[in-house]
Amino acid sequence: MIDALWVLVGIFIGSIGGILTISLVTSGKFDDLQNEIQDLRNQRNLLKEEIFRLDNQAKPKPRKKRNYRPKNKKK
Repeated sequence: MIDALWVLVGIFIGSIGGILTISLVTSGKFDDLQNEIQDLRNQRNLLKEEIFRLDNQAKPKPRKKRNYRPKNKKK
């Protein structure tokens, strides 16, 4: 009976230790993923601004129409 009690206490302590270990490992990964998401959002905003800036540039004036005159005109 006492052996079964020690087994249950060991399982209880082991499960608490396992949960703590998993939460500590996962919290580091979660922070890394949050930082990655923030970096990608900043990059997206910068690219949007770049596209907007490039789209709003003044277009060059078109060339005037050239009058084409053939050099040798046959009569």
